Amino acid sequence: MEGEIPNFVMVWTLVVASLTYCHTIGNLTSPGKTRLLFVLPVVLFFFYLPLHLTTIFLGGPTSFFLCWLANFKLLLFAFGKGPLSSDPPLAHFIPLACLPIKFRSDSEKKVQNVKKGQKSTLNYAVKALIFSTSIQVFHNKESIHPKIVMFLYAIYLYTGLELILAMVAAAARVFLGVDFEPQFDEPYLATSLQDFWGRRWNIMVNRILHPTVYEPVRDISIRLIGKEWAPLPAVLATFLVSALMHEFVFYYIGRTKPTWELTCFFLLHGVCLSIEITVKKAFRGSTWRLPAIVSGPLAMAFVVVTGSWLFLPSLMGRCQADVMAVREYMAFLEFMKRVGDFLNVNSLLSMVSRQKS
Repeated sequence: MEGEIPNFVMVWTLVVASLTYCHTIGNLTSPGKTRLLFVLPVVLFFFYLPLHLTTIFLGGPTSFFLCWLANFKLLLFAFGKGPLSSDPPLAHFIPLACLPIKFRSDSEKKVQNVKKGQKSTLNYAVKALIFSTSIQVFHNKESIHPKIVMFLYAIYLYTGLELILAMVAAAARVFLGVDFEPQFDEPYLATSLQDFWGRRWNIMVNRILHPTVYEPVRDISIRLIGKEWAPLPAVLATFLVSALMHEFVFYYIGRTKPTWELTCFFLLHGVCLSIEITVKKAFRGSTWRLPAIVSGPLAMAFVVVTGSWLFLPSLMGRCQADVMAVREYMAFLEFMKRVGDFLNVNSLLSMVSRQKS
């Protein structure tokens, strides 16, 4: 980990330079194939840059922000679509391109309304309390049934992401005057797979995949199979692209060849979501509908079981994400202890110096 911080600074310096180039290209070219030709080298470069980072806390988010968020937004930008197409100034273009943020207008800054997805302090406190048990579970996982460990890791994955994004969003709101887009809307309250994937889980990814994958495939499918069934291939294509992007991110974290469980997980959910959409269409207008109190737990049980079977083993087994996270956390604590000791020694020396004088 000794060279990670310099590499991290180097990577993001190159990101800023690359996005400055893209902003300039946007001013010199019109949306279309010509702009795409100039932007594509940056897209490929952003797939390469995360290879310079090896930690999960710096490399993981960087790979997601670059090869997923930034690249998809740049592809939209090449055709005059997405948040970058509104001709933002360079100071806004760069963070908009690679972070899940939006800039508040002057009226929004003056009047702060309660937004959808905003949660109470108690909500975050409960999730922090749950997540605080993760270290204890990690150190005692050999004495816990593997299925229970996977179930707990699923909870820690969600609560950890929620807490990290909440802290980053709070800092961004205070220091930069920007809002992070809501990422989760209590996914455990989902009433169906469609509700879970479309409205509650990783909303940021849904918003970027919808215009880049879902809509183009749906428009093509309308001409081939009609408007009624066009959403089905669009859903499958969206889940396939999501699967491949997850494979990329997991490779950056673990540096191991894909074993394709992730792809199977997302394709399975894509197929099941397509079946759910088909069933809803078949019973459209009917008074019969599965109550949410039944459909919700069934959907969440399916997510947890398939996630423990296909998703988490790739993250924890292939990538050793839990081992990496604990190792980096302990290294960070050791670093902070050394910094504290250094400051204490300097303070003591300074006090002794003043006394002598």
